[in-house]
Amino acid sequence: MLAVRVRRCGGRAVLLEVDDAAGVAAVAAAVRDAALPEVRELVPAARTVLVEVAPGAATERVVQVARAADAAAGEAGTGTVHTLPVTYDGEDLALVAETAGLSVDEVVALHSGAEYRVDFCGFTPGFGYLSGLPEPLRQPRLESSRTAVPAGSVGIADVYSCVYPRRSPGGWRLIGRTDTVLFDPDADPPALFTPGDRVRFEPR
Repeated sequence: MLAVRVRRCGGRAVLLEVDDAAGVAAVAAAVRDAALPEVRELVPAARTVLVEVAPGAATERVVQVARAADAAAGEAGTGTVHTLPVTYDGEDLALVAETAGLSVDEVVALHSGAEYRVDFCGFTPGFGYLSGLPEPLRQPRLESSRTAVPAGSVGIADVYSCVYPRRSPGGWRLIGRTDTVLFDPDADPPALFTPGDRVRFEPR
């Protein structure tokens, strides 16, 4: 069983705090799979899961399900597998290689050889935080953020990789680009990534 700390959020929600991203994935999967009729919204984040229930409903069953979650269930993604073709020619690719003490080809091989899990989404619609970045590629964000990062840019920062779903400011180190559309407001669902999904990058 997981160590889950419960914080009340008003009268209709609870914030479930855990120790790591795997715990978040396990709790989110357990609550989602329980299909509790009172649950209206479930929002995973880096170390928390916010669960909102219907007006007048209690949160006790949500807490029970969360505390009974199988910790091992969060170690691997359980959702859809997405394979994204990537051209590895990002503005920071040489910087990433130099910082890691690797060749550009080694950076590409490491990044594309890993499987990532969508831990949570945020920052901008369709933006997923993808855990699973190989240890040698873990580097800080840029000291100064760019005012505009093109849509489809593939980046890394800290323990995560990402794909920018739309043109936006950003400080991640850019190593490539993909033509895959991550967010389309006219699609159902509009966002390609859902927490728990797995992502693979395929060099082209």
